[in-house]
Amino acid sequence: MMKKRIFIFEFVSGGGFNKVNIPISLFCEGFGMLRSITQDFKLIGFEIYTLLDYRIHHLSRILTVDNFIKIKRKDNYLEQFKILVKECEYAFIIAPETNNILFKLTKIVQNYNKIVLSTNLEGIKIGTSKINTYKFFLKNKILTPKTFLIPLKKNNLDIEFIIQKFYKLEQPIIIKPEDGVGAESIYYFETKKQIENFFKHFKYKIEAGRNYVLQEFIDGRDLSISLINTTNSLNLETERPYILSINSQYINIKSSNYKSEYLGGITPTENHQKESLELIKILDKIDFSQFSGYFGIDLIKSTNSRFYFIEINPRLTTSYIGLRNAIDRNPAELILDSKLAITRTKSVKLQYYSLFIRIELVYLKSKLKNKRKVELIHKLINLIPELVTPPISLSKSNQFTCFIATKTEDLDSSKERLQEIYKILEEFNFNIVR
Repeated sequence: MMKKRIFIFEFVSGGGFNKVNIPISLFCEGFGMLRSITQDFKLIGFEIYTLLDYRIHHLSRILTVDNFIKIKRKDNYLEQFKILVKECEYAFIIAPETNNILFKLTKIVQNYNKIVLSTNLEGIKIGTSKINTYKFFLKNKILTPKTFLIPLKKNNLDIEFIIQKFYKLEQPIIIKPEDGVGAESIYYFETKKQIENFFKHFKYKIEAGRNYVLQEFIDGRDLSISLINTTNSLNLETERPYILSINSQYINIKSSNYKSEYLGGITPTENHQKESLELIKILDKIDFSQFSGYFGIDLIKSTNSRFYFIEINPRLTTSYIGLRNAIDRNPAELILDSKLAITRTKSVKLQYYSLFIRIELVYLKSKLKNKRKVELIHKLINLIPELVTPPISLSKSNQFTCFIATKTEDLDSSKERLQEIYKILEEFNFNIVR
C-alpha cells in the first residue's frame, strides 16, 4: 500500500531566507521544529517531503525525510514550494506571520485542494494581527493588556502618541510589530526619558513604514498554552480546545541595548494541574470556532495571580519541541485526528519534564572546515540525543548555536542533565556563552 505523502515546510530552514543571511536564532528554533515534527509524522506512517536551504542541506542526514529539494541562492523558493505541494496529499506549514507569509503559503496549499494539517486560514487571520487578537480577546471578555495601533507620521512612528499613551496608562509599556513573531523586536520602556532616548539613538531598530502596537506591560510569569482544537466527527462543530500543556517561557525584553530574545522554556510549568483547571474555566468562555488543529496562546500570570492573554500563535511554536517529550502521545497523531475529525480518546498525560533551550557557543580551537563541522555534528548527536538542533554556524566565525530539549522524570533531573550536556560540549572545545 502506498504511503500517504506530506509536505512539511519550515520557512527559515526551507529557503525563505535563501537570498539573505539566515537569522541564526530563528534558524535554530525553526530547524528544531522541523526535525521534531518530521520524526513524529514519520512514526505514524507518512512519507515526508521538504525543502532545505543550500547552506544547511547537509543536515538532511539527521532529518527523517524521504525526499527534499535543495533551495539555492538564485532559486525562487515559492516555485519549489508549489512543486512539493502538488506532489503531496497533505501539507503542514511552519512560517512567520510577518508580511502575511503564513497566510499566503497556507492559501497556496488550499488552492491546490490539499489537506492542510497546520492551522486554518481563519485562525491565521486573527493570530497574525496583534490588533485583531486584542479585539478577539475583548469580544470574548478575556483579560488582556490595553493595546493601541501606533499612528504613522511620514512613515515613522508618532512619538507624541506614544508618550501620550504612556502617561495615560501610568505604567511601563512595550512597543512591538503589529505582525511580529515571538519575542521579535519587543522594546520595553519605564520612563519618558527612555522613550525619547530610544527614538534618538535606536531609531534604526524600527522598520520604516511597518505597523507597530503599544501595549501596557504586565509584570509576571511568561507562560504559553499548547492547544489542539478538535472537530466532532458527527456534526463538525469545534469543541473547546484541548490543553496539551502549559509551558514556562524564557523571554528577555529588558536588555539595555533593546535586544529582545526568546530562549526557550520548560514544559509542563510548575503548578500545571492547578493552572490547567483555572485556564479551562477561562477557555470555556472563548469562541475558538475559527481555529482548528494545533495552535498556541502566550499569556502572563501577573504578580497578583491573574491570567492576561497576550497573543495567539496560529502555527506550530517552539514549545512543541518540549511538549513532544513530555506527553504520552505522539502529537502528530493528535494533529491528524483533529484535522480529519477522527474521534479517538483525547486523554493525554504529562509523563515527563522537558527543559528546552537555545544555547550560544564559541568554538575555542582553530576555525572548523565544513567537513570537520559535519563530523563533529554527528559525534555530538550520538553523545547528546537531546540536541534537536546541533551546534551550527552560518558564518565563517567560531560563533555557534544549538537547541536542546531534555526528557526526564522531574525538573531537577532536567537541570542536572543540562549541566552534563554543558560539560560534554566543553570537552569538545566549546565555551558556553549563554
